[in-house]
Amino acid sequence: MRHPTSDDCLRQLMTRFPGCVHLGQSMREIHGRDEGSATAPPPDGVFVPLSAKDLASGLAVCHDLGTPVVPYGIGSGQEGGVLAVDGGVSISTAALKQILDIDADAMDCHVEAGVSRLELNAALRGTGLTFPVDPGADASLGGMAATGASGTMAPLYGSMLENTLGLEVALADGRLISTGTRARKSSAGYHLTKLFIASEGTLGVITKLRLRLHPLPVETRTLTCSFRTLPDAIDAVSQAIYHGLPIARAELMDKVLMCGVAQMTGRKDRGLHWMGFELHAKGGDLRQAGEILAELCVDNGGGDLHHPQTTEEICAVWSVRHNAAEAERHLKPGADAIVTDISVPPSKIPALTEAAGQKLEAQGLLAPLCGHLADGNLHYVILVDPLDLGERNRAMRFKSWLSEQALAVGGTISGEHGIGVGKRELMRPAHGDALDIMTTIKQALDPKGILNPGKIFSDTDTDETRWRPLE
Repeated sequence: MRHPTSDDCLRQLMTRFPGCVHLGQSMREIHGRDEGSATAPPPDGVFVPLSAKDLASGLAVCHDLGTPVVPYGIGSGQEGGVLAVDGGVSISTAALKQILDIDADAMDCHVEAGVSRLELNAALRGTGLTFPVDPGADASLGGMAATGASGTMAPLYGSMLENTLGLEVALADGRLISTGTRARKSSAGYHLTKLFIASEGTLGVITKLRLRLHPLPVETRTLTCSFRTLPDAIDAVSQAIYHGLPIARAELMDKVLMCGVAQMTGRKDRGLHWMGFELHAKGGDLRQAGEILAELCVDNGGGDLHHPQTTEEICAVWSVRHNAAEAERHLKPGADAIVTDISVPPSKIPALTEAAGQKLEAQGLLAPLCGHLADGNLHYVILVDPLDLGERNRAMRFKSWLSEQALAVGGTISGEHGIGVGKRELMRPAHGDALDIMTTIKQALDPKGILNPGKIFSDTDTDETRWRPLE
């Protein structure tokens, strides 16, 4: 849907920022989609500012005219967070690529929002430091903050929430504000940095970030193991955490997904669930911790233990995990992938996955599972025929049912992907009356409602009757 103010807004932006506004169909389509299954018409135009100041000035133009604005990083999201559901202008951070400062002594850095996590880590080579938040995709750091990204290393290093010290944000009216400090703690007023983390561009557009860095581990150990049942794998992870082992990664690919891996790589599939572990040590050695982990896996029915030693072997292990999406495509060629993203207390995973398996079988759905077991974050990926509307509807009902089950055991409807357009109607049951506080904050910072409209909040998000538990 084209917004009625877009033409005037784009003309003003082209006059003020020559060469930075793009109206071509291909550019608009690229900036009108992400990796998720939701779709919408592309934005009316794309604005690629060359500086944070230009971005803020362009945003002020949009604000004056009431033109919707959709922030865009790289487009690696899963929940339709970059869709221009009301038309308007996509504002891309692609040109905001400066790494402004790396302070090895303070173990922090200052970067523009368009810098990707791999670009930052390339710049950190030789410093002995790393930025460990790893969502899999080479996402932009601004986008990672906007969605509250997490990923495989969260058990030991935390998510973007814990690793963002401060932000520069362009508000709806074009004001640039800075939040946070370089200090490791502060009780000086509201924590505005955390307010903007996971706000998905609905409160402001992130232009710069001050990020916490971490020392490279002195030693790492990788272990892979196969399990006959999911409860066995989960028990091994829980016991490893209980024993205080320094787990950086505890990654699951279930036996369904491993069938896709077998088709993709030619490796022999034995119908088992796969776990990949990585231990990190900041000092000393990991020999004893690795031995304890291996023993715990065996005690819980694990077999086929593998201890990759060389860099090539270790990279091969995690390459398989990071290429899970490709393995999924081998299971059902040509299928659309509907990704789920619940997170629950780890102790609740066995019962939940058993119920989910029964539900999937009853609905005739194919949905391989991967997850970050140490923090209870699960991703069922429902593979649907794009021409089968009935199958898609069953898949969407399963996605909602799964979120409902997560809430019932004290979990969340999104561990790391955000809400976007896909989970708006679940926000009321997830947050209750606290959702009203969120809408009040949104209205205060964006009274014209131009910032990423249609995301996070439903049109009737104050109407509790909108939520109906699925059978």
